[in-house]
This record gives sequence, C-alpha cells and structure tokens, in this order.
Amino acid sequence: MMGPSTPNRTLFLYCDGAARGNPGPAGIGARIEDERGNIVREVSKFIGHATNNQAEYSALIAGLKAASELSPDVVHIRLDSELVVKQIKGEYRVRNIALKSFYDEATRLLRGFKKRTISHIPREQNRGADLLANLAIDGHV
Repeated sequence: MMGPSTPNRTLFLYCDGAARGNPGPAGIGARIEDERGNIVREVSKFIGHATNNQAEYSALIAGLKAASELSPDVVHIRLDSELVVKQIKGEYRVRNIALKSFYDEATRLLRGFKKRTISHIPREQNRGADLLANLAIDGHV
C-alpha cells in the first residue's frame, strides 16, 4: 500500500526531431504530460546541423533526461519516427554508424526507468513536440 506522499506517477513523453534539408539546421522538441494531459515540462532546442534521424534520437535523449528528473513510476514514450521506435525495440538493427552513439545513449537512459513503453504514433498525434522542434529551428535560421 502506498502512502499519500508516494502517488503512482505516470507520464507521457512526446518527442520529435526536425532537420531542414536533411542534413541541415535541426531542432528537437519534447513534451511531457501527466495522465490528465497537463503539460509538465517542455524542451525546445536548436541542435545545429544534423540529419532527421539524428534529430529524432536527440529529441528522445533530451526528453528522457527531462522525464528522469521527474522520477515517474511509468513513462509512456511516443514518437512519430518509426525507425527510432523499431531500433529501440530491437526490431531493426542500427546499421548507420552515425546513429550508434545516439542509440546507445537512449537505451542507457531508458534503463533508468522502472517501467516504460515506447510506441510509434502518427505525426498528427505528435503536433506539440513537432511545433517545439520547429520553433527551435525558426529561432536560429
């Protein structure tokens, strides 16, 4: 039985990376919401010159770091990058050597969560994180 000071904390992490030109100027966005859909934290950051996949992984890494600071019991991670989701789940191998260090960092951070899920969502369901990624690029281009 849990006491009143230790609520079961479930968070939803939405991540997106964007690169204009692929590679090109890139930004990342992450939005963390509670179970009621309230925004708990947002990340919006320009990351310089990168590919779309590097930006997607960078967004996931930044989102995982932000989520870990909130010490959730469960984190449900949502991305619209099918490649990143399938690589993290072990369904695809990481063939691109430039993505290996991103993959290693993301999987290391994921191990820090007691319970987690990661799933692919349609782009339309990831508008908040997409907007944050694009705002980061707009602020620097």
